[in-house]
Amino acid sequence: MRTVYTIGEALIDFIPAETGVALKEVSAFSKAAGGAPANAACTVAKLGGRSAFIGKLGVDSFGDFLVETLEKAGVDTRYVSRTSEANTALAFVSLQADGSRDFAFYRKPSADMLLNEADIEACRFGAGDVLHYGSVDLIDAPVKYAHIRAIDAVKHAGGFISFDPNVRLPLWESAEACRQTILAFIPRSHSIKISDEELVFITGIADEAEAIASLFVGDVASVLLTRGPCGATWFTAGGASSVSVPGYEVKAVDTTGAGDSFIGALLFQFSREAGDLLRLSEEQMVRMLAFANAAAALTTTRHGAIPALPVHDEVIRFMCDLDKFI
Repeated sequence: MRTVYTIGEALIDFIPAETGVALKEVSAFSKAAGGAPANAACTVAKLGGRSAFIGKLGVDSFGDFLVETLEKAGVDTRYVSRTSEANTALAFVSLQADGSRDFAFYRKPSADMLLNEADIEACRFGAGDVLHYGSVDLIDAPVKYAHIRAIDAVKHAGGFISFDPNVRLPLWESAEACRQTILAFIPRSHSIKISDEELVFITGIADEAEAIASLFVGDVASVLLTRGPCGATWFTAGGASSVSVPGYEVKAVDTTGAGDSFIGALLFQFSREAGDLLRLSEEQMVRMLAFANAAAALTTTRHGAIPALPVHDEVIRFMCDLDKFI
């Protein structure tokens, strides 16, 4: 089985006690472990795969909590380093009635931003291993260059690179800085997972087909377009194939971590494939998308990110018996 490595931010999500109110009006919060790469690693592990998280946390109680949460989920934490130079990142969340979110981040700087190239030297990547990353920690900080070192090392080992832009504009100096950085990293990746909301922003192209085609640059051989509750479409290079799988109708209470559980479920399936991840059949792609859609749908029926992630048997039961979830 391949190992799925994720790199970037692990943080504390403070989940609101009320829904349907603005962040400034929330009266109380409860803490939950989060951060997109950490969520994806936990998804892989909880589904039964082998995953490891690469990141940096503060020498504080929140950092302790995150390490314990990752380990409880089954994630290898040997590549998690700690620092006293900054605190663990925090994110305060507000939820609307439909489960959509608003964020306020506290990280100026946070410990994850201080992960550096030297921290990557301890990582032992193998042929066929997968590295997954997002854009939150591609800001101009040491962690950006740690990402580049990790991407290069995984490629040198014969591994596979997955990128989820996961746009969070409040963390950037400007929207254009975010967009240009994402565009610079896309060619470094083999597979891109992008939401329909992010597609126009990142590419600057209104026509969906043209926008998707523009993403096939550099090493990109696969693009996954997610459409929220409407499912997802998988495109391959040169228009060789594309498959769409509808989503599952559920009563969403919190969409935090839904995209991470989708990509985590997909990476879990990647880790179990023996062949070339760039040459999957349409039948394999349909099966993988259906499973990933189900994992994401289940995640939205619960509060929090990592606490809401399903295990393998739950996803299978959900796919076989939808009535109680609709």
